[in-house]
Amino acid sequence: MGKIRELNQLGRHNVNNYKLLPALISILQTRNLTVSAHELNVTQSAMSKTLTQIRDAFHDKILIREGNQFVLTHKGELLKAQLPALMQSIDLLYAPDEMDLKQSRRCFTIASSDYVAQAVLPNITHEMHEKAPNVSLEFQPWQASKLYELAETQVDLVTTIVDDVPENLQGKWFAEDEQVVMLRENHPLLKKGELLRLDEYCQSQHIVISGGGDKNSLLDQALMNQGYQRQVLIKVPFYQAAIELVLKTDALLTLPMHIAGDFAQRHPVSLRKLPILLAPNQYYLLWHSKHHHDPEHKWFRELCTGYLQQHLIKTIEDGVKYIHTHK
Repeated sequence: MGKIRELNQLGRHNVNNYKLLPALISILQTRNLTVSAHELNVTQSAMSKTLTQIRDAFHDKILIREGNQFVLTHKGELLKAQLPALMQSIDLLYAPDEMDLKQSRRCFTIASSDYVAQAVLPNITHEMHEKAPNVSLEFQPWQASKLYELAETQVDLVTTIVDDVPENLQGKWFAEDEQVVMLRENHPLLKKGELLRLDEYCQSQHIVISGGGDKNSLLDQALMNQGYQRQVLIKVPFYQAAIELVLKTDALLTLPMHIAGDFAQRHPVSLRKLPILLAPNQYYLLWHSKHHHDPEHKWFRELCTGYLQQHLIKTIEDGVKYIHTHK
C-alpha cells in the first residue's frame, strides 16, 4: 500500500486525476506535445488542454520552454523518476492471479553483447518457444552508458558488467572472471614456459572490441599509470569479428576469461595471463524495479538466469583450465 499512498500524494485532488498519468508519462519522456499527441492518438489541442490539467493537478508547470526546446521542472524530473514503477504497481492490481504462458503474446526485450546473442540466446529462445509458443523476443546491443536510462526504455533484461547497481534496478549477480590475452597459434610471442611480459604486450598491436559497453578504460588507465600505452590496430564492435582478426594477424585480443575459454575450444588460439593486475569483471542480470513483481517477467528472467549462469560457470572453468595448460 506504500506505493499507492505515494501515488495519492502525487495527485491531490481526486481519483479522476489518475487518468492524467498516461499523458503525463508520455510528456515527461518526449518533452514534446506533438509527439505525445501522436503516441496517444489525440489532437495537439487536446494534448495542450491535458497539460493544463496536469499543471493544475500538480501545482507545477512540469514542462517549460527554454529557447527552441522544452525542459522539465524539478517536479517534472521527480515525477519522471517515480511514475514508471508506480504505474507498474497499479497495472499489477488488474493482472490475473495465475499466468497462462500458452496464451501470452508478450514480446520480451533483452540487451547484451553480441557474444551472449550467439552463445546463449539460442537456448533461451528454444525453451521459451516450447513453454510459451506465442511469446516473442527482441535482442538489442547493450551500451553500459544506458544503465541509468533503463526506466525510459522498453528493455526487460540487461546482462552487463557493473560494479555498482543503481537503486532503481533489481539484479542478480552471476560470477566474476578476469581479463586474459588471446593470440593465434604459432604467434611469435609464444615461448614455451614463459608468461607474456608487459613490455611485449604494449609493443604489440591490439584488436579492441568497441561494442557492448566500456570494457577498455580500466585497462588503458592502468597501463597509463605505469607509463605504457597499447597500439591499436583495429576496433570492431563484435567478438566474432575480433576472433577472425586474431587468426589472421599478429595482433593481441584482450577479453574476459569466459569468452576466451569458449572460443579457445573451437579455434587455433592460445591464451596468456594479462601482464597487469585489474579488478575482476562482475557479471549481472539487471531489470528495472517496475518489472520486479510482474509474474511473466519473473518467469522470463528466471529462464534467462538458468542458461546465463550455467554458461558462465562452464566457460570460466574452461578458460582457467586452458590458460593453465598453455602458459
